[in-house]
Amino acid sequence: MTFTRRHFLKASAAGFGVAVLSLGLTGCTLDDDEDVSTHVSFDHGVASGDPLADSLIIWTRVTPLDTATSSIKVKWQASTDANFDTISHDGETDVTAATDFTLKVDLQGLTANTTYYFRFISNGKTSPIGKGKTLPTGTIEQVKFAVVSCANYPAGFFHVYGEIAKQTDLDAVLHLGDYIYEYGNNGYATEDAALLGRLLPDDNSEEIISLTDYRKRYAHYRTDKDLQAAHGNCAFITVWDDHEITNDTWKNGAENHNEGEGDFTERKLHALQAYFEWMPIRNVADKERIYRRFEFGNLVSLHMLDTRVLARDEQLNYADFDLTSAQGQSDFAAAISSPSRALLGNEQLTWLTDGLSTATTQWQVLGQQVLMTKMHLPFEILQLLMSIQIAQAGGNDPSELLAKANVLFSELAQIKGRILAGDPSVTAQERARVETTAPYNLDAWDGYAYEREVILGTAITAEKNLVVLAGDTHNAWAGQLVTDASNPFAASLTAGVEFATSSVSSPGLENYLALNSQSAETVAQMEQVIALLVNDLAYNNLVERGYLTVTFTEQQAHAEWQFVSSIKTASYTMLNDRKKAFTLKAGSTTLQSV
Repeated sequence: MTFTRRHFLKASAAGFGVAVLSLGLTGCTLDDDEDVSTHVSFDHGVASGDPLADSLIIWTRVTPLDTATSSIKVKWQASTDANFDTISHDGETDVTAATDFTLKVDLQGLTANTTYYFRFISNGKTSPIGKGKTLPTGTIEQVKFAVVSCANYPAGFFHVYGEIAKQTDLDAVLHLGDYIYEYGNNGYATEDAALLGRLLPDDNSEEIISLTDYRKRYAHYRTDKDLQAAHGNCAFITVWDDHEITNDTWKNGAENHNEGEGDFTERKLHALQAYFEWMPIRNVADKERIYRRFEFGNLVSLHMLDTRVLARDEQLNYADFDLTSAQGQSDFAAAISSPSRALLGNEQLTWLTDGLSTATTQWQVLGQQVLMTKMHLPFEILQLLMSIQIAQAGGNDPSELLAKANVLFSELAQIKGRILAGDPSVTAQERARVETTAPYNLDAWDGYAYEREVILGTAITAEKNLVVLAGDTHNAWAGQLVTDASNPFAASLTAGVEFATSSVSSPGLENYLALNSQSAETVAQMEQVIALLVNDLAYNNLVERGYLTVTFTEQQAHAEWQFVSSIKTASYTMLNDRKKAFTLKAGSTTLQSV
């Protein structure tokens, strides 16, 4: 059977991951007449998410210890104090295998800007206590987010989640995707899994394709105590990226959906069903449409976007263009800037630009997956990096290519420095070597330039303070969002800034450039070189795993990156010497290093 969009919408409308509405007190008690406390457990913790001023999603999963169990009764309680002396909401319902024994409750009628504690009870067992905060209204002083993405369980420990769980002043955690990875135990970034005790279980050790596969993968990730702690400490606001389905997903396929793996739409349906069952996200009628907006008083409008599933066209491929010829280069430039190439799609793009234009809050924040900053590198470097990736993918030794790359980076950085210094001896040939650039990553906004120009032009025309948040790359970045010279609304102007978080555990550019074995001085030099060669880039961290916090006040946005010393050891420290911060003043588009 071929799965069409009609099948997808029909299944979606049936309500996978359905949330139960809780309007207040119902009189449910904690008493359990049956002594069946060994029949269930809460192995996956609790979570909250999608906070609004008057509502909050709370989540758990009840694990039946008897595999023949078909239905389990679960009660919930919510309170404004940790001791549950002032219970505001309670209720009970049955969970079944139809939702993988997960439960989402939509607490309604809550008080704005208030922390709520919650717990679940089933068959004599009580879950851990979680907490989440509703959104503020009116005039407020501060909004603070933790920003996180890209957590690969076999790649290393989730220390980053553990650090986020220690934060006491967060309004929300923004998870920008790649919450799980689809690969099996022999897949991407799994080489240390056995040594670390991070192998996937035997019944879920292959690449995931079916609904059962995806459910088991979420279940295994959610046994991680650091991840449970982060979910229990603060409400999450989430979007998916590609690995919640499979690598480099676009609307009708993916790089890692291959022959013999069945129909892609069916696989996508399985993946999204598991996502809505296991994540504390508010349900929508069409599960592909998860773009949504959160208003934090007078300070922040948070626009959460989907750049993967709903409308993304297939990624361009450099191999399809003859970039050695002028005609091939022209064809490539036309392709990446074509108005017909969609990342958001007309529906979502119109929703976003209308929201930006009419917003009255001080800061417009885009929570989304992939880098929006122009990451254009000199073409010579780009060709060499591609050769390195091909060599590594083929299991060949790239050491000679890496040595050549180090020399080339240094050589071109020196030329760029001379140009910036106004050196009159720079030749036309040298200038061409540095200024003939191309996008490094066609899976990011660089491969879909038209919609980026619409968004940036809208922000400039509407005179908005724009901050874009991104994940995906596994490295930390800060960049200026500059329009193209051809932008009809605002040519070559800075519209805002982008802050991108490093990963929880997935390896980044250091894996391709062999920087892990280099000295701190060499790493710092490479980071300086890349910041110099990429025109719009203000900061990069190429080697560490970590997370980002962004704090908004009426006067400024303050971004701070935190990094852990290792994800390959059970013990770790925070790398205070690698901590980095930038401030953006309201009304300005220029980053200030702190």
